[in-house]
Amino acid sequence: MTTQSHDLSPVHAQQRINLLDYLRGFALIGILFMNVEWFNRPDVDLLQFDFTQTGGNWAASWLVKVFIEGKFYKLFSLLFGMGFAVMLIRAQEVGRPFGAWFTRRMIVLFVIGMCHLVFLWGGDILHDYAVAGLMLLGFVFILRWKKLSRFNTPTAFAKTGFTLILLPFIILTFVGIGYGVTHDNQKTSASWQEKSEVIAQVEQRILTAQSVGEFLLTSAEYKALNENSNKQDETKKSEALTKIPEQEQTSDHTENSDLDQHTEESTPEERIEKSVNKQYESKQKRHYRSVEEERIFTEGDYWQATQHRWEKAIRALGNTPFFALFICLPLFMVGYWLIASERLKHPEKHQSFFNTLCYCGLFFGLILSVSGVYLNLHPATKAAPELQAVGNNLFFLGQFVLCAGYVGLFVKVHQKRWFTRAFSWLSPLGKMALTNYISHSIIFTTIFYGYAGGMFGQIDRTQQMLFVVVVIIFQVIVSSIWLSYFRFGPLEWLWRSATYLKLQPMKR
Repeated sequence: MTTQSHDLSPVHAQQRINLLDYLRGFALIGILFMNVEWFNRPDVDLLQFDFTQTGGNWAASWLVKVFIEGKFYKLFSLLFGMGFAVMLIRAQEVGRPFGAWFTRRMIVLFVIGMCHLVFLWGGDILHDYAVAGLMLLGFVFILRWKKLSRFNTPTAFAKTGFTLILLPFIILTFVGIGYGVTHDNQKTSASWQEKSEVIAQVEQRILTAQSVGEFLLTSAEYKALNENSNKQDETKKSEALTKIPEQEQTSDHTENSDLDQHTEESTPEERIEKSVNKQYESKQKRHYRSVEEERIFTEGDYWQATQHRWEKAIRALGNTPFFALFICLPLFMVGYWLIASERLKHPEKHQSFFNTLCYCGLFFGLILSVSGVYLNLHPATKAAPELQAVGNNLFFLGQFVLCAGYVGLFVKVHQKRWFTRAFSWLSPLGKMALTNYISHSIIFTTIFYGYAGGMFGQIDRTQQMLFVVVVIIFQVIVSSIWLSYFRFGPLEWLWRSATYLKLQPMKR
């Protein structure tokens, strides 16, 4: 066998798992239905439901939240892990090193993601995938150590992935138990009444300030509030440090003074006043950031928008390790397991598994998702953070379960001839997933942002849904035509060429 036959190269058409292309196309559609709103709203409000909507707009947003939000980027994460498994297994079959090659692939993806984040749109997820991909590679290397080699099985990936997914829910369950046994109905009722009063006073204060034009901060006032908040935080830290030696020297006196101080600071009136001031200030600052971002994307030029995105990108990178480790990586591992265990390669041999995944995932996923949304969106939960926490956890768990249901459903219907014929258009859409994902930002920033179409904030939710349908149809047509002449999409070709350190053949 020659050396060239051992070289790593792009997967040939006959080696592709066609189901994955269908799933990528499906995931891409869901992601666009979710993301389109955030081309038309300030990023500062990201994932905040718009309670001002009514009628069809409310219905569209509610349906997107239940069926789409959080489910499809998780589906893409599973697909990333599946793709990783396909490439790793192929590298092992040809007996070539995988680490350096895959590291280059993730570095290139990170660069593409950061360029997308800074120059096009602030909602990029590719850079998070790149970091999580390197974590997955590290996990593979760890399992190759002699002492751990017996754990280097697909099952180990599944167990680790599911453990990381379930760990936050297990921790929060114990926190909930602790909270439940320490807060009787009297405490809960008193807390709810205080929070209700705080919300009422804050809303009244906002209405009063808006009526006289004093709610929107100026740039100088916003900076002053931030500086004041930072000074208060530093003062609290220094006071906490100085209290420790004082308490050790005067324990008897401190016991009485602490009681007096607790009595003075914990009266309901003072707690309410302090909370009102804090929440009002927080809402003022948030409103300023939202208005300022809207001004940049409606009145600013391209470079002003790019500078704004750059500043947000630097701050967002601080969240990347956590998001990559606890959200993306576990799903990558589960996706790896689905391929390495040959469940997706030979789904006909695992019918009971995918039937369970489909029916249980869809049934329980919808129950969790709908329950979580009802709790989160009900006005009563504003004054009940405990109910908000329950709603958030139900909704978040529902994202994983419903995503699993989608995978099970797709595997089942993909085995039907009528489905592969009727939905064959999903395949070219999925084969050019990277190009189509980036082109979403090009298309919609051109439509919405002030330096181009200037329709930012003017397209309601139902109209956005129609925009998505038109764009998807357009991309299906373009992708089909493109792939009839070329082997890869433009960005797929760039990614592969940079990864293999040589230009890949483009034409068929």
